[in-house]
Amino acid sequence: MTPIQPSHPRRRQLLASSLALATLAPLGGAWAQADSAWPQKLIRIVVPNPAGGTADLLPRLLAEQLASRLGQPVVIENKPGAAGNIAAELVSNAEPDGYTFMSAPPPPLSINVSLYPKLKYNPANFVPVTVLAAVPNVLMVHPSVPANTVQEFLSYVRANPGKLSYASQGSGSTAHLTAELFKLKTNTNIVHVPYKGDAPAVADLLAGHVQLMFGNIAAATAHARAGKVRILAVTSPKRMSSLPSIPAMNELVPGVVAVAWFAMVAPPNTPPAIASKLSSTVADILRTPDIQRRFAEVGAEPIGNTPAEMAVWMKEDTERWRAVIQAGKISVD
Repeated sequence: MTPIQPSHPRRRQLLASSLALATLAPLGGAWAQADSAWPQKLIRIVVPNPAGGTADLLPRLLAEQLASRLGQPVVIENKPGAAGNIAAELVSNAEPDGYTFMSAPPPPLSINVSLYPKLKYNPANFVPVTVLAAVPNVLMVHPSVPANTVQEFLSYVRANPGKLSYASQGSGSTAHLTAELFKLKTNTNIVHVPYKGDAPAVADLLAGHVQLMFGNIAAATAHARAGKVRILAVTSPKRMSSLPSIPAMNELVPGVVAVAWFAMVAPPNTPPAIASKLSSTVADILRTPDIQRRFAEVGAEPIGNTPAEMAVWMKEDTERWRAVIQAGKISVD
């Protein structure tokens, strides 16, 4: 066998590999140590939405059980504004020590990167933890709208271009982009009215100040039972077992599929062991009957995937909404 000389390419390759392993070994030990020691103090979960909506409610439902299982207090801190960018920037600049996380809907994680020319954070740099839940939206209209089906609604909208307005939780929210996707697929003209969160948007819909909204299924169902809104379709890929008589928009307008989701991320460079430990803890909590019942009450399907699975989820959602934003030439101030 010919000995490998110090200057031989194979020798240099072996030396480089050895150096890489030597560099990674201390990091691996540090991550394992962080995993075993974490947490040792209060954990903060930043929510980029006002109190009261689904984005705020889901992490609050988890916080008490997280505190019990992790042995440290868990607090929810609302930092609304700028379509989630304020909270996202805050978390992106936080110490990557496992004591600050963000629980958010899609905008700061997969939408804003295509809407805003300059962000002070990079969503791709967040360390994924887990997707908490998915919530399909529904098309709900105020009773003043003379339509009981999607077909009747389309006829009415086309006969009144630019005269109807739709509410959303804010520019770049899933409600906003779902409505824009609907407009693209149906070639209709409906005016966008953005609000700062779900609660004020729904309040103005109920008051008749806006005529429609692609909103949360649980809230819509409750208001529909009270006769305050009319549900015309769900935006899940197919009909939902909880609303078997309501058609999926995809049946009537192919391609209009949009499901809101809520996920946890950590600041860039957070040790993977910490993200993995929190992910598995959340997944265990999501499997408990009490949490499943309480999530179901707000129309949320528990997910609890791994950090790696969430990374794929975020990437696919980013690409999906980028296509809608570009096709619709959607921009924000």
